[in-house]
Amino acid sequence: MRIKDFPEEELLLPGNAACQGCPSSMALRLALKALGRNTLLAVIASCTSVLQSPFPATAFDLPVLNMAFATGGATGSGLAAAVERLMKKGVYRERPTVLVWAGDGGTYDIGIQSLSGAAERNADFIYVCYNNEAYSNTGTQRSGATPYAAWTTNTVKGKREWRKDVAQIMVAHGIPYVATASLAYPTDLFEKFTRAKGIRGTRYIEILAPCPPGWKFPSGHTVKVARLAVQTGLWLLYEHREGITTYTAGTQRIIHGKARRLPVEEYLKAQGRFRHLFYPERDEERIAEIQRRVDRVFETLEFTHRLKQHIMDIEMLPPR
Repeated sequence: MRIKDFPEEELLLPGNAACQGCPSSMALRLALKALGRNTLLAVIASCTSVLQSPFPATAFDLPVLNMAFATGGATGSGLAAAVERLMKKGVYRERPTVLVWAGDGGTYDIGIQSLSGAAERNADFIYVCYNNEAYSNTGTQRSGATPYAAWTTNTVKGKREWRKDVAQIMVAHGIPYVATASLAYPTDLFEKFTRAKGIRGTRYIEILAPCPPGWKFPSGHTVKVARLAVQTGLWLLYEHREGITTYTAGTQRIIHGKARRLPVEEYLKAQGRFRHLFYPERDEERIAEIQRRVDRVFETLEFTHRLKQHIMDIEMLPPR
């Protein structure tokens, strides 16, 4: 799949109310290209509730339902049940895809109970968390997704806690499909949505969504920051299906030794929300701790890859 092969039809229309460089609008545009017009979109309270433009106008060229913060899993479950009923009645000839679109506040914190319940029931919908790592729509307050040492309006010296890993929590639910994605790797993102569309049950996709005003970087650098997150190893790209995790795109290239992993500083320095780690004095301890965490993860991933390669090489040897 190449970008020039993406469908030309636009289901997120121009003239919407998104900020310049908005990651949510960029990700949603790609997701809808992959899923197509036969999609029912549920927007959970977030920046996307605003970017779709004020009543009575809309920037979506497909059915959309706006719902409260805590309702993502319940909304997806209800829409999936309605689709099932309408399919039996013959109202739909082709089963629509139910897409729940939520931010990290409505996923990691306020909506996790509802999402967990839906995943435990294996309700038939795709749930997307576009993760901008804060409550950006209400002024950039910390969320459970906010990374260690990041500035927000209520962690002005940097968050003390490490973020939760909701994608891995969803893996633990045993649902059919879990994936992470990045705006900097659009074909990887597009292909993951395409695969998710062809699977029944609860599917969870989390997209890192660098927010220019909240993360404090120029609006033209959204994709650059998203790419640095992967290149430094602070954001892993993978999909988990049938009990197997496969690393993809930039993360796979690092693990396989085909790309050099960059120091975490390059990512941190690209954002004003980490400025306090470098000015007025360099915070060696916290920078080093972030780097150590990433190093430990990749030591494990690279060792596992080498071990698998070694086993494959042994299996290919001729029998004695």
